[in-house]
Amino acid sequence: MSTNTEASASPAASALAPHFPKPIFITGASGYVGRNLVRHFLAAGTDVIGLTRSEKGAQLLRELGATPVVADIVSTDLVEAMRGCGALVHAAANTDHGLSTEVQQKTNQEGTRRVFQAARQAGIGRAVHISSESVLADGRPIVNADESWPLPRRPAGGYSRSKAAAEKAALSFNSTEFSVMVVRPRFVWGRDDTTALPFLVQAARSGQMAWINGGTYLTSTTHIANLCVGIELALVKGSGGEVYFITDGAPVEFRSFISQVLETQGVAVPEKSVPRALLRTIARIGDALGTLSAGKIAAPLTMQSYATSAVEVTLDINKASTQLGYFPGFSREAGLAELREQADQARQAASQAQRE
Repeated sequence: MSTNTEASASPAASALAPHFPKPIFITGASGYVGRNLVRHFLAAGTDVIGLTRSEKGAQLLRELGATPVVADIVSTDLVEAMRGCGALVHAAANTDHGLSTEVQQKTNQEGTRRVFQAARQAGIGRAVHISSESVLADGRPIVNADESWPLPRRPAGGYSRSKAAAEKAALSFNSTEFSVMVVRPRFVWGRDDTTALPFLVQAARSGQMAWINGGTYLTSTTHIANLCVGIELALVKGSGGEVYFITDGAPVEFRSFISQVLETQGVAVPEKSVPRALLRTIARIGDALGTLSAGKIAAPLTMQSYATSAVEVTLDINKASTQLGYFPGFSREAGLAELREQADQARQAASQAQRE
């Protein structure tokens, strides 16, 4: 992480640090969002206990300065691990956008229920469940949605369905003694991205990327630094039982934003485009074939992936602004510059390794 990034993220975090005299327990702590939350809270002077499923993840957390716990949210009793913590951030999730699976449903729904049950029994007073705008997805455009937007009767896929169930499970534990808030980001991106960025780079380099209807529709985005600040604000100022959208503010054209991200990695931006109606048909057929074959036939495109990237998805963050005092302080321009700097450093390191 660059020095500039730490400087830009630290002031907001430090101002809120006195609210957390006890450790924060973070699930999914070695994942993309989780490890950035670990850095964020540690930089604010707050101790962190991080849950991870592997020893490799535990080693990463030790190097960051957190206390690791190696366990699985579905099969492990976490009460003792959480005892003495002041807050919980539940970041662990199965984010697969393929066909719905029992593993995904169990991880996202039952795992969330078990995490929040353990937190309540351990005496934790405040918690944030990290959800996603995908709980609203059914394949149709989502335009300037606020938190009152209803959940669809037919979700786009297993991820949307299981994350909606996870939200309900988390919020069912909200009480006067245990305040539970939900944060929904959209398109999390930025430094240290091991999720969306590698996928986009691979697709562009392989020639498999094409713009849907030219890619001119709008999208909201959420830089990882803004998400970390939004989650901390929800922990400190959020009202129990409430849901908050966190984004980078004004939406941006999908094609323009993805093109800028790819350019930071030195990757040529594709020009080809495909009709939206064709992609929607392919996605529906793929889902049907996958379901009929019990997953034996791999779908080239699912409705879950289609709903995430093929239509406008824009969110209204007025509630977070008004109730939490949230402001997207880390700009897209700064985020892109950071990605470019990290890509340059990686290329220089690779070149140096070859010379040696």
